[in-house]
Amino acid sequence: MNAIGRPCEQGLGCRALRMGFVITSMPVGGAETLLVNLMRRFSQGRVQPQVICLKERGVLGEQLVGEFPVHSGLIRQRWDASVLWRLRQLLVQERMDGVVTVGAGDKMFWGRLAARSLGLPVIISALHSTGWPDGVGRANRWLTPITDAFVAVAESHGDFLVEQERFPAEKVQVIPNGIDTERFRFSAAARAAVRRSWGWDEATPVCGVVAALRPEKNLGLFLRAAALVRETLPTAGFVIVGSGPEEAGLRALAAELGLADQVRFLGLRQDTPEVLSGLDLFALTSDNEASPVSILEAFSVERPVVSTRVGSVPETVEEGRSGLLVPVGDASAMAQAWLEVLSAADRSRGWGVAGRERVVTRHSLQSMTDGYTDLIESIYAAKQRRELFQTQRARPRR
Repeated sequence: MNAIGRPCEQGLGCRALRMGFVITSMPVGGAETLLVNLMRRFSQGRVQPQVICLKERGVLGEQLVGEFPVHSGLIRQRWDASVLWRLRQLLVQERMDGVVTVGAGDKMFWGRLAARSLGLPVIISALHSTGWPDGVGRANRWLTPITDAFVAVAESHGDFLVEQERFPAEKVQVIPNGIDTERFRFSAAARAAVRRSWGWDEATPVCGVVAALRPEKNLGLFLRAAALVRETLPTAGFVIVGSGPEEAGLRALAAELGLADQVRFLGLRQDTPEVLSGLDLFALTSDNEASPVSILEAFSVERPVVSTRVGSVPETVEEGRSGLLVPVGDASAMAQAWLEVLSAADRSRGWGVAGRERVVTRHSLQSMTDGYTDLIESIYAAKQRRELFQTQRARPRR
């Protein structure tokens, strides 16, 4: 990223920039959690953020009320073109300097169009996945010329945005996801407590996942791998943290596989660091990802990771040093990898330590926040400089 400094460093006046983060809603999910953490870490003297939910606030949106302005209910139905008028009114009312759209779909389209129609200086689209279910689509590509930057969450994700989504390379900026490594720390006391609540002791091998229960997470694969692992480790326990439309089907599959007594469906949890401390292994079974936050959180709590080889995961999980990677959709390979980790406790602890070291050095919340702050300020300063230059050129010479 070629940041050019704060506006005041360019002789353009120095003030906090008011930015609207446009998103559909704020349920519990990776991108939404990142946004919450990002907003809380911004320096209010540099970036003053607000959340603009086109639909309902969602669980995380409700949590932000009282900390930041949270707007919602701007779109009535899927093809509600009047959302453009409502967005324009809101952006003017809140004196916004720009918008950051979070994810693809309607918010990416309407958010950028509203900002452009008002001539706002900063228009950014942050993307967090690769393809389905969040493909950019033709309509959103039409607005590429009015977009100042597209944020990718990893180098391979940036390559995807250029090669597959066909965004100009000079507009793609890589800002790696970051988490609060102080909050996400291993706790022996928490480990003992959560295991007691699950009905397991320290000797029980436990594998878990934290994910929205949606199709692309392929948690059916998690359960099928668990059934295979049970054949070798009959005392093993399995934990699924999260909620979503797949929950009923997953519970039925667990019963069908004879796992009802060995799988704990925990729903949404606020104590994720404590839950992760209770695991021996974190597993991700997704069919597609960009840069999953859940892996960063697991590593920060010193848990080894086994994941499908998707998105930028191979950039994060160093195979044989902090975890293992397996092909998408392969339950047998997933189960074998779990057994390899669970059967070598000393080595897997070392993998967890290596994972935390990587997250602390490359994926801190502060580094992510600095990346967004610098990008926003650099775009604003460049626009202000250009406007100043054009004004000076237009003045009549004496």
